[in-house]
Amino acid sequence: MLWRHWWNLVCQLRPACSRGRTFLWMMTALAGMTVRTDLRGVTSIVRALGLRPIYYDRILDFVHSAALDLDTLTRTWRNLVFKAHPGILRVEGRPVLVGDGIKVAKAGRKMPAVKKLHQQSESNTKPEYIFGHSCQAVAVLAQALLSVFAIPLTCRIHEGVVFSNRDKRTLLDKMILLIDSLGIPEPFYFVADAYYGTGRIIRGLLAQGNHLVTRVKSNAVAWYPAPPLPPGASRRRGRPRKYGNKIKVSSLLKKVDRLQEAASPIYGEKDVTIQWAVADLLWRPVGTLIRFVAVIHPHRGVILLMSTDLNLAPLEIIRIYGLRFKIEVSFKQALHVIGAYAYHFWMAAMTPLRRVSGNQYLHRKPQSYRDGVRRKMAAYHRHMQLGLIAQ
Repeated sequence: MLWRHWWNLVCQLRPACSRGRTFLWMMTALAGMTVRTDLRGVTSIVRALGLRPIYYDRILDFVHSAALDLDTLTRTWRNLVFKAHPGILRVEGRPVLVGDGIKVAKAGRKMPAVKKLHQQSESNTKPEYIFGHSCQAVAVLAQALLSVFAIPLTCRIHEGVVFSNRDKRTLLDKMILLIDSLGIPEPFYFVADAYYGTGRIIRGLLAQGNHLVTRVKSNAVAWYPAPPLPPGASRRRGRPRKYGNKIKVSSLLKKVDRLQEAASPIYGEKDVTIQWAVADLLWRPVGTLIRFVAVIHPHRGVILLMSTDLNLAPLEIIRIYGLRFKIEVSFKQALHVIGAYAYHFWMAAMTPLRRVSGNQYLHRKPQSYRDGVRRKMAAYHRHMQLGLIAQ
């Protein structure tokens, strides 16, 4: 019964495949990722399904084949999630998307886009520097009973390979393009950490009618709107004044008369009281009013949040930002349970990487070499997307 329901859902991904044979191989790969117990790349799919060894190369051919259209697969998967899942979390009628980056360790010297990466949170199991792929991912929040979880929608490698030296796009630009590629037909909230709290992200979201909820740095500053001219006063020549007095966002907590108390709306917390203050201030990176919320948590300390939606209640801002960590839980599942990033495809014609390598600039390489790199990158992305669907 469960597999019948699984099959009915997978059949709705058929438009992404140009041939029936391609669809059957996609179904095989998804089934293998779903039931395998080890994460040894394509080998574990062959082992889990009891396939003959000859089919190892056939699955590799499928992952590299353009017959599986990656963009169509991503949009079809997004449509399926919003259509089939009854518990998509909505705030003020909008779905809530979360985004973040993930760095996946890869040691292959003939794997495109592998570069030396810095990890901010160092530990015994997470060294400061690794070689691997730097990816960005987007998920949508959903709920079942009292639980909330992140359903991954897409993930792409966004560093390591530069095809043109005129390409000046940053990771922030690529995140906006990644969100736009989903083709979500309704406005949404995008929740991300402080790295994405920039004017570039805000402008990209507002242009499509969407809003950002994020954290700001502890030293963030903003401005009050300029006070109106008193009655009868003559206006000076030039542009009217827009910005008033400058203020540190953290100083909102020093005004005791503005502090309010409430039960913590953060996911999983009970019997916890927080203090918060809110102000709508001008923020120079975008030049528009932003809602800032300063929070004092009895155990977690002080955090400063902001939202581009001035109508979103402060406690709702706190609540939905408190769900941002769900995408990190999703990353752990994709890495250690599903194996969405357990690919080992290498490129025979590739120039071996040095151990101090950064981005690979390909604008001086022949067209055939660049096409080979694009083909390999597309194979990585297909493997990732199939893993996220299996998840």
